[in-house]
Amino acid sequence: MNATDLSKPRPFRKLLKGVRTNIAFIAMLLPGLFVLLINNYIPMFGVVIAFKRYRFNKDFFTSIITSEWIGFKNFEFFFKTPQAYEVTRNTILYNLVFIVLGVVIPVMLAIALNELLNKKLSNFYQSIMFLPYFLSWIVVSYLAYSMLSIENGFINRSIINALGLESINWYSEPRYWPFILTFFQVWKYTGYNAVVYHAAISGIDSEYYEAAAIDGATKWQQTKFITIPLLQPVIIIMTLLAVGRIFNADFGLFFNVPKDSGALYSVTDVIDTYVFRALRNSNSVGMAAASGLYQAVVGCITVFTANFIVRKIDRDKALF
Repeated sequence: MNATDLSKPRPFRKLLKGVRTNIAFIAMLLPGLFVLLINNYIPMFGVVIAFKRYRFNKDFFTSIITSEWIGFKNFEFFFKTPQAYEVTRNTILYNLVFIVLGVVIPVMLAIALNELLNKKLSNFYQSIMFLPYFLSWIVVSYLAYSMLSIENGFINRSIINALGLESINWYSEPRYWPFILTFFQVWKYTGYNAVVYHAAISGIDSEYYEAAAIDGATKWQQTKFITIPLLQPVIIIMTLLAVGRIFNADFGLFFNVPKDSGALYSVTDVIDTYVFRALRNSNSVGMAAASGLYQAVVGCITVFTANFIVRKIDRDKALF
C-alpha cells in the first residue's frame, strides 16, 4: 500500500471502492438523479415567495430577489379568514374517508380477482376497473352533470320523476355532496389501487396456499391468515403515502365536479379550491405559495409521524 492510500481516510477509501465496483449502476442512476434535481430540488428555491410580496421584475429570479420581504404576512390571509376552519376540516375529513375506502374496497376487489380461475376474465375486469383512472376530472364532471342535472339528468328524469317525485336540484343541496364526491373519488381510483394490490397478491408464493389447503384451511382462512398479513407492507406504504397528502385535496374533484357552485361551498370547499379563488381574486402569488408551503410542511410532518408510529409497532413494515 503506497503513502497516498495511507493518507486517505478509511471511509473515503471504502467510498472509492464502492464507486469503482458499482460504476455501471451509478451511470444508470445519473439520468434519474439529474431529472430529480431539475424537477424537484432546484424549484425549492421558490419557497421564498411565500415570505415575500412578489412583484414581477424583468425575469423570475430577479423578481424573487427584488420583491419585498414581508415574513409571515402571506400566511395570515389563510389563518385569519373565517373559512380557514371550514376548508381545513373538509380537507382532512374527506381525505380520511378516502384513505379508508381506498384501502378496504381495492383490497377486497384484488382478493376477489385473485380467486377467479379464469385469468383472462380477471384481466378483463382489471382493465374495466382501471379505465376511470385515465379520465380527467373535466370528463367526470360532465358525466356527473349528465346524471345530476335538474332538467335532463338521468337520476331526476329516469328515476325520481318516474316515481312521481319532484326533481332535486343537486347543485344547490349541500347535504348530498359528501356522498357524491366520495362516490366519484372511489369510482375513479379504486381500479388503480386494486391493480396495485392484485399485483402484490400475485407475488405471494403459492406454496403457502397449498400448505394451508392440505391442512384443511378454507378460502376465508387462507385470506385472513395468509393474504392479508402478507399484504400489510403494501397497505402500509400506500396508506403512509396517502397520509402525507392529507392536507392536499384533489382540485379537479372538488372544483370541477360540483361546478364551483357557491351554494355547496360549505361541503365542497377545501384548501386547494379556496386558495385558487383567493389567487384569482387577489392575484397574490405570495399567498398561494404560502398555502402550498403550509400544506407541504404539515404533510411532511404527518407522514414522518405516521411512519414513526409504524416503526415503533413493526420496524420492517415502515416506509423508511
